[in-house]
Amino acid sequence: MDTGTHVLMGFALGGLATFDPAVANDPTLAHAVLIGTLAGSQAPDIDTVLKLKNNAKYIRNHRGMTHSIPALFVWTLLISAALFYVYDTSFFHVALWTWIAVSLHVFVDIFNSYGTQALRPFSKKWVALGIINTFDPFIFIIHLAGVVLWLSGHHAGYTFLSVYIVLIGYYIIRFRQQQAIKRKLKQMFSDVEQIITVPTIKWNEWHLAVTTSTHFYVARAQSGAIDVLDVFEKCPVPNIPVIEKAKQDENLAAFLSFSPVYRWEIHEYDDHYEVRFVDLRYRSKDYYPFVAVVQLDRDLNIVSSYTGWIFSEKKLRKKLELIPS
Repeated sequence: MDTGTHVLMGFALGGLATFDPAVANDPTLAHAVLIGTLAGSQAPDIDTVLKLKNNAKYIRNHRGMTHSIPALFVWTLLISAALFYVYDTSFFHVALWTWIAVSLHVFVDIFNSYGTQALRPFSKKWVALGIINTFDPFIFIIHLAGVVLWLSGHHAGYTFLSVYIVLIGYYIIRFRQQQAIKRKLKQMFSDVEQIITVPTIKWNEWHLAVTTSTHFYVARAQSGAIDVLDVFEKCPVPNIPVIEKAKQDENLAAFLSFSPVYRWEIHEYDDHYEVRFVDLRYRSKDYYPFVAVVQLDRDLNIVSSYTGWIFSEKKLRKKLELIPS
């Protein structure tokens, strides 16, 4: 989820903690718990700072170890120890609610198309259920409404209990919408191997990437109707020197570690090769913005590369600093 929603979830858990008699009857402990749930709701995303280094480091590591099973306890211990030092109050209660906040952060991130490596260290597989958009207006607004009601004097516990009961129903509805789309796709295409759903910010619109034994289909579901937007022949990535060399590049390696469905291209020019991989999950205005591109000279030395979100060929060329071909 986005940062704003995670912040509101931290407030919500701080409100729910008032059901705990120890928290409700101790203002100092209540304050420490609220700080703990706010910090815990943000801690797993500390790896966002990797953007400052480069996109490859960010793509390969964001929502990786910081969202892993051991991290749930590491973040809890670090935050709770700091708060115990400052507030000198019940370590157990602060740790409990901080752990819930960290765990909820990781849990809700699983439901969007980006996903997390929440099963590490047992598996590096990306767990991405593709049910909720990274920013879901309904989830954000209902949390915001809960905070406003709390500040207006309503009971924090009952307010946020109501919010989460509604949200459980909302997640169930979104799951059923996704399953209905998948059933339609299996009726439309034979020999379906994989269906990836990418919910958009719009309630009734989903982006879809379907893999069959022979083709990739990029589609859109809107108000129950499914339109196929692009079709690509499914061609295995060849085991040839230019591809193998390109795979050694940090940017392409990061892309391949993250993207579950993509197509590839090789362009040969007088003085260089260009290897391009394109993620098919994301399509915007007839363009696929999430790419990895590697340029190699005729001797297969890597001279330039890029991975990340780019929305025009002109901007991509600037990133690569390529000689126009």
